[in-house]
Amino acid sequence: MIYEFANYFLDVARRELRCDGRSIHVEPQTFDVLQYLLANRERVVSKDDLIAAVWKGRIVSESTLSSSIATARKTVGDSHEAQRFIRTVPRKGFRFVGEVIQRTANLAPSDSPSAYPQAKPGLMLPDKPSIAVLAFKNLSNDVAQDYFVDGVVEDITTALAQFSQLFVVARSSSFTYKARDVDVKQVGRELGVRYVLEGSLRKTASHVRITVQLIDSITAVHLWATHFDGALDQIFDFQDQVTSGVVNVIAPKIERAEIQRAKRKPPGSLDSYDYYLHGLANSYQDTKEASDQALRFFGKATELDPDFAAAYGMAALCYVERWWKRWTFDPQKEVAEAAALVSRAVALGRNDAVALSAAGMALGLVVRDLGQAVVLLDRSLLLNPNLAASWLRSAWVRVFLGQFDLAIEHASRAMRLSPLDPLLVGMQTAIALAHFCAGRYEQAATWSERAVGKQPNFAPAIRVLAASNALLDRMDDAKKGVARLRAINSTARISDLGQWPFQEPRYFAKYVEALRTAGFAE
Repeated sequence: MIYEFANYFLDVARRELRCDGRSIHVEPQTFDVLQYLLANRERVVSKDDLIAAVWKGRIVSESTLSSSIATARKTVGDSHEAQRFIRTVPRKGFRFVGEVIQRTANLAPSDSPSAYPQAKPGLMLPDKPSIAVLAFKNLSNDVAQDYFVDGVVEDITTALAQFSQLFVVARSSSFTYKARDVDVKQVGRELGVRYVLEGSLRKTASHVRITVQLIDSITAVHLWATHFDGALDQIFDFQDQVTSGVVNVIAPKIERAEIQRAKRKPPGSLDSYDYYLHGLANSYQDTKEASDQALRFFGKATELDPDFAAAYGMAALCYVERWWKRWTFDPQKEVAEAAALVSRAVALGRNDAVALSAAGMALGLVVRDLGQAVVLLDRSLLLNPNLAASWLRSAWVRVFLGQFDLAIEHASRAMRLSPLDPLLVGMQTAIALAHFCAGRYEQAATWSERAVGKQPNFAPAIRVLAASNALLDRMDDAKKGVARLRAINSTARISDLGQWPFQEPRYFAKYVEALRTAGFAE
């Protein structure tokens, strides 16, 4: 059996380790440690596992074991700080985390040049999703368009780099492949990235078309492709349109691809980021059971990585859904838990837009500190103005602060950034509620109708629609809304709404009174 990782080849049958075809001297015990970690790379290997396999159960001191791991790391060019291959999982053990190809041993003599392929050195994948944006091809005959297409790529690279959950290769490295026909698998190996974004520009008359595609460099599978058309006389507006359109599809696409990848991993091999992805997947499922599971997964993520700011923030965000949907059985306890998670997310994620926006939403709606919530959300938007979720969360907090026009502006920005977002119904409902509170009931009805059209059983939108119709004296339509709410939940009552965190209670009082007028039971 041969294990191939980066430019190393470990041959179990010959007990040889080679790098770029050259043999490396390895002590027998170090070889056994490497072999065992490679063979069990799909799970975390405990210290007891290693002692049983390598030392056959003999009593071994902690320092001996630590020294053996350190020697194994040094042998393959790894270190305790980098941990490219052998990762320490705190309080659990060790795991081999490099990409490995396992194949049957070549039976050629060990000195044969064909025994081991002369692979180009490759970089290990980072702990988080990684992407390189290659220089787009200019397929037109107009060389003058090079500056434009290069500017688009630079803008996309810069915008993606604002997502702290992504590892983005610098333009200076990705542009070394410009004007070359390259294999995305080779690019992935040489730049150490899982995803590659490539594209092309074609000019016809007074118009330009840019085509882009996202590819998994490990499998060469195309994950997404689209094109953008624009006019040459509005070239800079078009550049912004392409950048915004690509970035706000790419980030969610990569997130979904990473979630699916994590789901395929055996439970024993999950690291902190895998647990985080499982938490995200459950947080999207809209049930209390999934919310409970999401909290457990985020907890596992922070247990393995106590400095994982986004995991604390997303765990705090779970309490927003639990408050909104009345899944809270011990409000005082859950508010305290949410506050503690917010505190950790803010302390660790000063420059993490995801952590800050999630924490800001929880701080405003659960802990009821709207003023400080705005500070966190504004910081998040400053760090990454391309994060649609942050604009949506800011919109909801602004509604409860009474800043209705600003709430509409922020929710509209979220929709512009992510027009096909699964959270679109929440964006539309935020706009509807802002109009309702501002006394613009016709606009509130229009926006809530749009939200109901997208998701017919979305109770918050149905409530705003029923309340708006009641105040417009369209009682038949208002009562139809109440009937729909009862069909969704026969026990639904006004009292189930609890007390929303409006800075001025009169807005919530108006909303509740309108629902009473529509016939919603107490």
